Amino acid sequence: MPEKVAKLEQSGPETKKSKKKRTAAPQHDEEVVGKAYDSRLMRRLLGYLKPYKLQTGLSAVATILKAGADVLGPYLTKVAVDTYMTGLPFEKLSWLARHLSRRPMTGISELAGIYLGALSLSYALEFLQTYLMQWTGQKIMFDLRSQIFRHLQRMSPVFFDKNPVGRLVTRVTSDVDALNEMFTSGVLAIFEDIFVLTFIVIIMLRMSWPLALLTLAVIPAILGLTKIFRKLVRDSYRRVRTNVAKINAFTQEHVSGMAVVQLFNRERIAFDEFEEVNRHHMAAWTDAIFAYAWYYPAVELLSSSAIALVIWRGGYSVLHGTVTLGILIAFMQYAQRFFRPIQDLSEKYNILQAAMAASERVFKLLDSAPEILSPARPIATTKSGRIEFKNVWFTYQQLTEEQQKALAAQADNPALAHDETLDHDIEWILRGVSFTVEPGETAAIVGHTGAGKTTITALMMRFYDVQHGAVLVDGVDVRKQNLKSLRQRFGVVLQDPFLFTGTIAENIRLGSSWITDQALEQAADEVNVGDFIRTLPNGFQEPVKERGATLSTGQKQLISFARALAHAPGILILDEATSSVDTDTEQRVRLALSRMITGRTSVLIAHRLSTIQSADTILVMHKGTLRERGTHQQLLAERGLYYKLYQLQYRDQELPSGPLQPTNA
Repeated sequence: MPEKVAKLEQSGPETKKSKKKRTAAPQHDEEVVGKAYDSRLMRRLLGYLKPYKLQTGLSAVATILKAGADVLGPYLTKVAVDTYMTGLPFEKLSWLARHLSRRPMTGISELAGIYLGALSLSYALEFLQTYLMQWTGQKIMFDLRSQIFRHLQRMSPVFFDKNPVGRLVTRVTSDVDALNEMFTSGVLAIFEDIFVLTFIVIIMLRMSWPLALLTLAVIPAILGLTKIFRKLVRDSYRRVRTNVAKINAFTQEHVSGMAVVQLFNRERIAFDEFEEVNRHHMAAWTDAIFAYAWYYPAVELLSSSAIALVIWRGGYSVLHGTVTLGILIAFMQYAQRFFRPIQDLSEKYNILQAAMAASERVFKLLDSAPEILSPARPIATTKSGRIEFKNVWFTYQQLTEEQQKALAAQADNPALAHDETLDHDIEWILRGVSFTVEPGETAAIVGHTGAGKTTITALMMRFYDVQHGAVLVDGVDVRKQNLKSLRQRFGVVLQDPFLFTGTIAENIRLGSSWITDQALEQAADEVNVGDFIRTLPNGFQEPVKERGATLSTGQKQLISFARALAHAPGILILDEATSSVDTDTEQRVRLALSRMITGRTSVLIAHRLSTIQSADTILVMHKGTLRERGTHQQLLAERGLYYKLYQLQYRDQELPSGPLQPTNA
């Protein structure tokens, strides 16, 4: 693509995040083009310049002075020709010419020195303006990205359920880059072009207004071509941005699932699908290139026509003595320089348009208020470890005011908790769930997939707020507790362990500087992963690649166990924590679990009933309701849902000795 083509906003990979019984309206903000100028957005963007007012002010002054220095050359040429080549009478000379030497060689040398000084000043001013604005642009990018990332950290999981990761990454990367382009090459460059055009027009009008009007006669035609060009490029850029997002999404999905593509011999089909998406992207760029291909030659033709008219009419005027030869030569040079900023302004239009669209998306993200916030006056807790659910109703859907009123009227009726006909248009995840886990107890939650087991643990840590009822941790409603203090109480091991890029030690410690190296290694030894870590070339300092790609799922899960244990949580949550380890490792992990649950409240989610038979209480969930509760033997004696679940599994899975009995270790 030629240098004249404006930089295009790049979109990050669009990823599909799995959602459990929740829907999100499709978002098409990648296709937003935006206005070329929006005063409301511009005022907000310029607010980021306030901390750097000095640098911005110096850049603005440098821009104005540079514009003046840039238009000085043709005027000096005019002075040299009229003073030393045409023999113009002294009384008709300009103010500058009267202060030059009357000797031609000396006077021309003086003009050359002035011209060289102007060029040097222009170079110095351009260096100052470029450096300061690039520095300011990087500072603004740093501030804006920090603000966006900090805002993302404050958002609740429901926000990430509705917004794909790729779109959020795009906000932090390419959208901020578009804004940086506006600050560094857009706003001040537009003002520079405007100042240059203004200075040229003023000088030409003062020298000869008839020739100036003749030069400007082609402006309406250029503006008409520019309007058509902008419309075509606007449509092409919209299509390019849309197709870039599609290419990123397709590539990310198929590279991540390359093993499946190769396993089912789907390479040819995947390539054909990618080729189709790639072809649409190429077609969009081709249209943009075509627009540039005809626009710039057309402008050159019109500008050359204007120069030809100046030469024709100016030559006639020189012959008749109405203008001097110096004026004609200066006019030719000014006419050539006059049309360059006009072409540049069309480029700046694209930069400004991309920045307005990017700022609209960025500010839309920043203006989205977090749904889960700490209360203004949080209530401190005794950290007893008690967990209580009181008639909890929960759905991932947003309820209308009418639905909320109907829920409040009906939810307190216990007979309706199991009534599946209640509110057909609402997909309830939990319906009237009530239970208590006393301090130090081990509670297990079982049930079919989709019964609401994981949702219960998410509500304990207040990742979501319930629609009705209350969740109490340490005897206080989680909505009245400080979020940071609440979540510090929990240690969680998920079925799908997540490791960050860094070292194994950093993944266990997760920034908690109070965890000593000795405590870190002790936690690893207690979950039987310390010996494995020490066999690695760098031990606990062994680098971990993205999502722990060099480790097996079982090894990652054991490191997650060590992470939870090292943080010494008051409440431990294990969500299918042993599902990814082999039988031998599971036996060793059970011994570690016995030590981990000692002295703390524990909540276990499991499909393999053999792992939870010694739990103090077992909660049986079915279709969002709590159907049964009791010990393993009690539930088997009732011959209810738990009994049926147990019958579906082999009886020999039951171990003779309980795996979760607390020890004195």
